[in-house]
Amino acid sequence: MNYLSTRNNNLRMTAAQAIAKGLAPDGGLMTPQVLPRLAGNALESLKDMSYQQRAVYVLNGFLEGFSSSELTGYARAAYGGGKFSDPEVAPVRRLDDNTYCLELWHGPTCAFKDMALQMLPHLLSASLRKNDEKKTVCILVATSGDTGKAALEGFKDVSKTQILVFYPKDGVSDIQQLQMVTQEGGNVGVCAVVGNFDDAQTGVKKLFADEELAQQLAERGYFLSSANSINWGRVLPQIVYYISAYSDLRREGAIEKGQEINVCVPTGNFGNILAAYYAKMMGVPIKTLICASNENNVLTDFLRTGVYDRNRPFHNTLSPSMDILISSNLERLLFELSGRDDKQVTEYMEQLAEKGSYEVSVPIKTKLHQTFAAGYCDDAQTKETIRRMWEGQHYLIDPHTAVAFDVLDQYRKESGDETPTVVVSTASPFKFCSSVLDALGVQEHAAGTEILDQLSQLTGVEVPQPLARLKNKQPRFDTVTEKEHMVDQVLEHLR
Repeated sequence: MNYLSTRNNNLRMTAAQAIAKGLAPDGGLMTPQVLPRLAGNALESLKDMSYQQRAVYVLNGFLEGFSSSELTGYARAAYGGGKFSDPEVAPVRRLDDNTYCLELWHGPTCAFKDMALQMLPHLLSASLRKNDEKKTVCILVATSGDTGKAALEGFKDVSKTQILVFYPKDGVSDIQQLQMVTQEGGNVGVCAVVGNFDDAQTGVKKLFADEELAQQLAERGYFLSSANSINWGRVLPQIVYYISAYSDLRREGAIEKGQEINVCVPTGNFGNILAAYYAKMMGVPIKTLICASNENNVLTDFLRTGVYDRNRPFHNTLSPSMDILISSNLERLLFELSGRDDKQVTEYMEQLAEKGSYEVSVPIKTKLHQTFAAGYCDDAQTKETIRRMWEGQHYLIDPHTAVAFDVLDQYRKESGDETPTVVVSTASPFKFCSSVLDALGVQEHAAGTEILDQLSQLTGVEVPQPLARLKNKQPRFDTVTEKEHMVDQVLEHLR
């Protein structure tokens, strides 16, 4: 199977080339030429498999040139060996007769990004070998909080790789920042950017388009690639957990064969819910994809009106990983809904770059309304939902997951739709101790990492070991840069 650029149907790459490159030369996103359909009885067969086996089954349909034995080894390395605190890897927790929570935070950095970023280094290293690449790859990452640490952990000390992570100064939680700046590994770098996540993300995209930088790095023996979800190697492993969740519901007898479910996803960059859309297109019986936003509700407005407009105030919220106004992965959805019309997608992206907004065609609007619902949740609602879920269900959740539960409640009240729904839980509540403690009525917070124990003692919930280990770590990185000088940080990291 070849991969196409969303902005040029004639640009073709192999799977290995697409993963190694990360971003298409024209600025588009690499997308599979076709979406493989699940075989007739696949979901029934998958229900009796382990998560690792399910991953191999799904990835095998997309990765021509990768053998099943290779993928089996990668899945074992990514999801086995005690890296995940739950043997199910991505367990589905039942909350009531028609509400389930897909917990994606049992990995080494306690966030859903581990689901893809434990796999991506294996796929990338294999891709470099298959491409006979002699240069060392430098992974550039812009993070709104969780991707950075997950990428650092996944790529630390991986041969023939360097990694440099940019995060928005004052735009991530204290625990998220501490996770990044204490990162171990001889090939890692971390730098704060003055501004918000969109500034960091736009800056990274400019670095990829900088031909002078590419030439300088080539002379030093390096080339750039991405671990953000602009890289197909990031999106692909995320499809697995939606297929796995449906298989688990079938295995437990929670739903009948072929029964539809809804999925509610808290998302800012659109990658997580895009993976659910691909799972639906592959044949998973997903009825409605419910997109949950915080006060940076650009996606909610788009899915309701067909108008994407980033010209609005930026809010720093309690759910910082969703504090995004430019949702990169929406481009892949537009590619699919436009009938893979690369010219139409290019026009939308040019309008976004020039004016900060675009309006999609009537046929695309119709398809959006057939597939998606959307809502948003402010900080007050977020805290109320955390409190309600703890007091009513004795279930402790982080602010991003709280956004999803609140939006699901809104959706059910407005639509009357009681279809069984999987809510995607994206991070451990211990990554956002201050916000969770506030929501539970605790105003006095312990200093530093002691706040982890404070939340644990209050709730009786154990601190995840990867976060508990932060207590004895000292920061390694303290660099802060203006967005105009990110290129200097790349050159310094790779000198």
